[in-house]
Amino acid sequence: MVSQGVLSFVFEEIPCNRAAGRGLKALMLASLAVSPAAFGQFGGTSSTVATPPPPIQVIQPQINSSTYQGSETNEKATDGVLDLTLDDAIARGLKHNLGLILTSQSTQSSRGSELDQLQSLLPTVTGSLKEAVSQTDLQALGLRGQGFPAIIGPYGYTDLRGSLSWSLVDISSLRNYLASKHNFEGSKLSAADARDMVVLTVGNAYLTCIADKAATDYDQAQVDTSKVSLDQAVDNHTAGTAPLLDELRARVDYQTQQQTLISAQNQYEKDKIALARAIGLPLEQKFQLTDQAPYAALDNLDADTAVKQALDARPDRKALQEQEKAAELSRKAATAERFPTVSFSGDYGDIGVNLATSHGTGDATGSLDVPLFEEAKLRGDAKTAQSQLDQQKAKLSDNAGQVSADVRDSILDIQAAAKQVEVAHSNVELAKEALSEAQQRYAAGVSDNLAVSQALTSVAQADNQYVSSLYRHNVAKLSLARALGAAENNYKNYVGGK
Repeated sequence: MVSQGVLSFVFEEIPCNRAAGRGLKALMLASLAVSPAAFGQFGGTSSTVATPPPPIQVIQPQINSSTYQGSETNEKATDGVLDLTLDDAIARGLKHNLGLILTSQSTQSSRGSELDQLQSLLPTVTGSLKEAVSQTDLQALGLRGQGFPAIIGPYGYTDLRGSLSWSLVDISSLRNYLASKHNFEGSKLSAADARDMVVLTVGNAYLTCIADKAATDYDQAQVDTSKVSLDQAVDNHTAGTAPLLDELRARVDYQTQQQTLISAQNQYEKDKIALARAIGLPLEQKFQLTDQAPYAALDNLDADTAVKQALDARPDRKALQEQEKAAELSRKAATAERFPTVSFSGDYGDIGVNLATSHGTGDATGSLDVPLFEEAKLRGDAKTAQSQLDQQKAKLSDNAGQVSADVRDSILDIQAAAKQVEVAHSNVELAKEALSEAQQRYAAGVSDNLAVSQALTSVAQADNQYVSSLYRHNVAKLSLARALGAAENNYKNYVGGK
């Protein structure tokens, strides 16, 4: 291993030959880029490589469909920069988010099915007006003989008539209609749950952008700090009080921080695009986030109480309960197919050569229909309906466990993230203090700038961990609001703390 003193002597001789100096400097930069561990070897002690901190890991909400990441965009970009608050973003999401739009359309479809089933219970009335003209060839019909004309007509009639048909007793149709009403109620509850999902999706995207912006600001501060260290190392090397290695090490630190900043800025812009996609903003629209999500503790969380609250309030659970009722009625409707049905049909109108000479005519028919030999169909319909009912019961039972898991997971995440925030904040303060101490020692000539390089890396990692922990804490609180079924109305109470 080369000692510090020998290395200083070699670099002090380099100015005698500038070409050789430039070549050795390029060789050193290349070797440091290939093997950053050379810091420790050349400095005489082993050290941690100055690597950029890992990017913030975005938490993807538990969403059933990626459609919540898209939107219906029908606005045009405006000049200038749009100020976007969290409330504005969520309001736009509730208006333009694709997942909510598709769920709302499904609600309309369920309403249409309900009306179709209702019509089977109501009388059907139709009106008609017929004007007929005929001419008949009697010989073509086989009517030949003396006294029979070959052709009769033309002749015609006018018929103005109204008809009515009505299933008076149809138990199966009645139960199917009641089942459709529960399906419609369930679809409305699913739409309410979709609104909570939009709040979770948009809120997560907004918080991600806030975390990205904070990370970018921290990275810019690290670039500025490393630039100060680089200038100091250059000045010391120029004055002959420090070896070239200190300058090279500081320059690599500076360029590493620049790379981290570029990556953070790129991620910030990409996450802003994802936010715009979720809320229906044109991608050409420039906007800036005006809200911040400071740390606010959410204490006194009792998991059992929260689970009970969620079981009573979650729209998705209520939707499953309505769907179970609908499946039960559909099963009863399949059984009722065996019952007789009573129906009525009739018509009344005027018929004649013309309306002036018409006469009223009509008929009425009542019928009783009983299925006699449809056993395979009846049994098949009953088994199909029973299978759907069993599936809905299983889904509802599983949902209780899922609700409990969502609430308990969110509470655990909040508690863990809160502890991480405290530790990360302490690490930031300690890392800054260590950096200040290392810079002072280097400025005083007590040590080389290896400690400064390591301290810069520690500060960058501490800042990244602090931003990540704040982001996770806020997302966990927003997820708890969703788990409790209170995201749309009370998300501010959770994101901002209580």
